[in-house]
Amino acid sequence: MLARRFLYLIAGLIVLTLAAGIGWTLFQDQLLRFAFVPNGRFSASAAGPSPDYSKAGAWLSRPDLSDDPSRWAPPGHSAATRPDIAVFYVPPTTYYAKASWNAPLDNEESRRWLRVFGWSEASAFNSTAMIWAPRYRSAALGAFLTAAPDSARALDLAYGDISRAFDVFLAQTPASRPIILAGHSQGSVHLMRLMKERIAGTPTAKRIVAAYLVGWPISVEADIPALGLPACTAPGQPGCILSWQSFAEPAEPRMIRELFEQTPGLTGKSRKGTTMLCVNPLTGAPGTAALPAANLGSLMPRPDFMGAELKKGAIAARCDPSGLLLIGGPPKGFDSYVMPGNNYHVFDYAMFWGNIRADAEARAKAFLTQ
Repeated sequence: MLARRFLYLIAGLIVLTLAAGIGWTLFQDQLLRFAFVPNGRFSASAAGPSPDYSKAGAWLSRPDLSDDPSRWAPPGHSAATRPDIAVFYVPPTTYYAKASWNAPLDNEESRRWLRVFGWSEASAFNSTAMIWAPRYRSAALGAFLTAAPDSARALDLAYGDISRAFDVFLAQTPASRPIILAGHSQGSVHLMRLMKERIAGTPTAKRIVAAYLVGWPISVEADIPALGLPACTAPGQPGCILSWQSFAEPAEPRMIRELFEQTPGLTGKSRKGTTMLCVNPLTGAPGTAALPAANLGSLMPRPDFMGAELKKGAIAARCDPSGLLLIGGPPKGFDSYVMPGNNYHVFDYAMFWGNIRADAEARAKAFLTQ
């Protein structure tokens, strides 16, 4: 009797697991919207007052901050003391709640994730540049899961913060100093808009060493012409744009593909049928594949997410014809926060930290030489 009850229990768990899997497969879009899209209407006041970028507290990273996560480096690496270049880094989405459409600056969870991305992403550039990274009222994760007008309003509010922060960054950075633009996910979205509206065709464009617009689908034909810089085609090439989106195999990029094809590019042209930009971070070029031996170091996450071991030769990468960066099977040590479709979006920087660092150094050297 006891054995029979145990078998019934196991059978019940299997049925529940299958039902959950089927439900997720059939209704994942609806479930994601239910979990993350804010319930109320957009209100700028719900996110609190706009940050005052003349004050140190409005910055995650700035050259004069004593507690700056972007200056972290693993053993064997260190931050430069007097670099010749400045980085303007825009963090990704750090607000996953439904209480408002934008992150309040004092939200503890958002601030914790900002520090995580400061040390795991922005730190890749600290051997090359002084890092400036604004705190901003980022659009909530749910803003990317709906086409409702409130979503656009949330993104506009977040971009307004970034644009004001960029003004202060430029005012505090000598006009002769070259600039690296770096962002991830939502940060890349705002940098693309900044490049189109404020940088392309201006003297500032001539100061750009490279733009790392990672974790967002960019069309070579429908977006790049509006950004004022070409896509990178070779390692060490200065004055160009890099982007990639990391997927383990088998990859299922349906959500990314729909976002890419159903929205117009920055030129106003449709992205459907165009080429998605993929520059392999292990090689610095779009068309070359790389084995794990080419990986100069992946940041292996720790439970507290603060500080990590740099492990060489852990992850391969290749750009496939559709524009995805494929990393082979699911890599060990990166089990948490994997998105639907084997999307390793959260680790777009961490998995290639050592190569991004070397890539920035090479492009900076070429820029300064020319």
